[in-house]
Amino acid sequence: MDLFLLLVLPLVGIVVPLLAKSCSRTLCAFLTAIAPVTALILLLTMSQDLLDGVVLSSSLSWIPAMGMDLSVRLDGLVFLFLILIFGIGALVILYARYYLSPDDSMGRFYCYFMMFMSAMVGVVASGNIIQMWFFWELTSISSFLLISFWSSRTDARKGARMALTVTGAGGLALLAGLLLVGQVVGSFDLETVLNSGDALRESGEYPFILVLVLLGAFTKSAQFPFHFWLPQAMAAPTPVSAYLHSATMVKAGIFLMARFYPVLSGTEMWFLIVSLTGLCTFLFGAYMALFKHDLKGLLAYSTISHLGLITLLFGLDTRLATVAAIFHVINHATFKASLFMAAGIIDHESGSRDMRQLNGLWKYMPYTATLAIIAAASMAGVPLLNGFLSKEMFFNETLDQGSLGSLSWVIPVLATLGGVFSVAYSTRFIHDVFFNGEPVNLPKTPHEPPRYMKLPVEILVGCCLLVGIVPGLVVAQLLNAASSASLLGPVPYYSLAIWHGFNLPLMMSFVAMAGGFFVYYNRRTLFHFQMQFPEPDSKVVFERWVQRAIKACRFGHAYIENGSLQRYIFLLLLATLAVTVTPLTALQQTSGLKPQLPMDAASVTAAILLVLSAVATVIWNRKRLVALLMLSVVGLIVSIAFARYSAPDLALTQLAVEVVTVILLMLALFFLPQQTPKESSPRRLVRDIGISALVGGVIGTVNYAMMTRPLETISDFFVANSKTGGGGTNVVNVILVDFRGFDTLGEITVLGIAAIAIYKLIVGMRLYMPSGDEYGRHWSTDTYPMVLAVISQILLPLALLVSVYIFLRGHNEPGGGFIAGLITGVALIQQYIANGVGWMKARVHINYQWMIGSGLLIAAFTGVGSWFFDKPFLTSWFDYFKWPWVGKFELASAMLFDLGVYLTVVGATMLILANLGTLTTSERPDERVLEDQ
Repeated sequence: MDLFLLLVLPLVGIVVPLLAKSCSRTLCAFLTAIAPVTALILLLTMSQDLLDGVVLSSSLSWIPAMGMDLSVRLDGLVFLFLILIFGIGALVILYARYYLSPDDSMGRFYCYFMMFMSAMVGVVASGNIIQMWFFWELTSISSFLLISFWSSRTDARKGARMALTVTGAGGLALLAGLLLVGQVVGSFDLETVLNSGDALRESGEYPFILVLVLLGAFTKSAQFPFHFWLPQAMAAPTPVSAYLHSATMVKAGIFLMARFYPVLSGTEMWFLIVSLTGLCTFLFGAYMALFKHDLKGLLAYSTISHLGLITLLFGLDTRLATVAAIFHVINHATFKASLFMAAGIIDHESGSRDMRQLNGLWKYMPYTATLAIIAAASMAGVPLLNGFLSKEMFFNETLDQGSLGSLSWVIPVLATLGGVFSVAYSTRFIHDVFFNGEPVNLPKTPHEPPRYMKLPVEILVGCCLLVGIVPGLVVAQLLNAASSASLLGPVPYYSLAIWHGFNLPLMMSFVAMAGGFFVYYNRRTLFHFQMQFPEPDSKVVFERWVQRAIKACRFGHAYIENGSLQRYIFLLLLATLAVTVTPLTALQQTSGLKPQLPMDAASVTAAILLVLSAVATVIWNRKRLVALLMLSVVGLIVSIAFARYSAPDLALTQLAVEVVTVILLMLALFFLPQQTPKESSPRRLVRDIGISALVGGVIGTVNYAMMTRPLETISDFFVANSKTGGGGTNVVNVILVDFRGFDTLGEITVLGIAAIAIYKLIVGMRLYMPSGDEYGRHWSTDTYPMVLAVISQILLPLALLVSVYIFLRGHNEPGGGFIAGLITGVALIQQYIANGVGWMKARVHINYQWMIGSGLLIAAFTGVGSWFFDKPFLTSWFDYFKWPWVGKFELASAMLFDLGVYLTVVGATMLILANLGTLTTSERPDERVLEDQ
């Protein structure tokens, strides 16, 4: 359970909004930081095992039959990412305390922040790939909230929507890929998947799996051509950029490639897609970063470039390239997070991020300038800093590949070119901001930030120095453990020494340094050249495509959904015929060998009444009350049929539903126009009769063919295990609350959502009460007849008693929470009809929305309770007890679940029906006003 604490602890930060209004900003930050710091300490207690290559795992059974367990799996790779998530997260929390203004809602920010942290922990630590995907999507949602934190700004809203759209679409592709992985491997367990690399690569689905999984990784890590969302996400507060867009969210795509590297790599398809995508992203991001005047814009494109570098290393598909990629993940997270924080300090203390204004800041904030220069130098790959070491490994790996044959020299040349631009934009960051004259028209005079606002930057820059100077002591063991976990095997020999002698990678570094200085020195020529190519605004392009998609959807919607219910039903029935007719034509003989039941007078009479009532409903559809009565006869006969053929539970349910439906329809029909135009022309009438006859014939044929053939169903299993496995003799109820309890939980959830949605639609609606029927006859002035009111009040306790009886006996006899809930709902709505809404409100103080919520919570927590006994979700418990005078009786946890069903059904039924009764108003529109209109 200690492993699950790593998932749970970040959620503790959600309580901060409750405390934000009653405590100081510093205390708010401190309380939020407790969770990640505690999690980091807990993680470090496991460090020795993880660094030694031990895999730690823990799981809770969820849906074992589908391989859906809640599981946590920690190895060296996860250990590395969790250190980044918790460590940098705690530093950003401290930094945000000083960055956010007093007008910003700090509690809301920390709530979103901790939600995102929890999601990232779930992505890297999940031991089930579907669970991983759930947290993957949660990162998209929580990042949307963080990017749009300043929701009053248009760029923040558009940037957040763009990020959510791109990463959300990639998440859907990833889900499809993971489902295919589970289908091929036969399990969603990550350990099983990681041990099935050969099976995946040899399967026919491998190309689809690879493309879909990489789409998820590329969209999240802003790879070309999905890079455009990341610069627009810079509208977020700088603490968000420092965390999401350098250390965590964009690294989720990198983590995915590292995690699935041993099972998806090793093919030419992997090399071509991953390496070419990474190379394009690396070069494009480095080139574009040079021309950005906004500090965060430059850092955004440099982030894209470095993410492309890491992706290129994975694409080179060598074991040592993977080590280099993971090493650069560490280095990039430290120097880029510190650079974003430094950029935030500059913006915070000078009022601008425009490098055309930010000149000579060394004079005003030398300490911050020193920290930022060191971090930028690390980004450029200057010796004695961590970026230099991983850049050297990168250059070396581009030389040691030959996948392109005689053209393999292209990759190291282009890698060096990317290094040139990396040095150039890093030099521009240093020179243009901290030197190059004096500031130009800044909103305020620059000065150093508060002491503790610099502390996170100091720690991260210190890491850059320590890793660059003594990498063997600081990072070697962590890098070895993470690389071994990603490779699922021993790590090839590599050296983290600062000096390897004069070799070709060192020469490439020198060329990159000299070339970068040269490019920066001649930057004006490049700027003039770039100005010839107008840069499209990605927000405008994105919005244009969004509007085109909306227009296309509207056209398709208007074509398909033209408002004709007859057309919808016609197309549906036509599709049904197309699906069923072909198999039936291949059936040589309709009747099977199973003997048929003999006909009896009662069955024949019921069938005739059923047919006549259905026909009468259609013929007299304009006489609404008559049609409703005929429809109720159909429902009644169906209920009798259920009872006749040994389905008493279905009979009771059908009967209760019929009563509720009739009441609902009577309330709805009351407000519809008294007369409606003729719906069908003679041609359409003939068409409808023809299609209905065909469908009836086909469905009848299918039913006859099925009923005359022996069928093996799963009902035998439920009958055999109902008593021993669920503790009840009522098989139907045991299925609903035990064997298929998860389905029932989903169904009552949908019922509750639908009821609340209907309530919200009608709660503010008021309709004029019709003064008479279609013939002009006025309604009776006796709105609530005394006889009906008295009888209803007498029947109420009896109905409630029957409801309790039906509920309590449901586990062993026909009944249960659903039927009892409908009976209670009918009994209560009868009081509304007999006595009026005002009379009931004065006597019954029930919040039906709370009743729905309570029912759902009771049902859900009943299922969760089984976890405390190491049982799967919604596992039922039962036992027998003896009480004096009462005797032997049974108690089952399923009854508590059934109570949740009961409350949800009562709440949903009453929320709809009781509020339908409040639609009328006694006010009438002035007839003269109507005449004028």
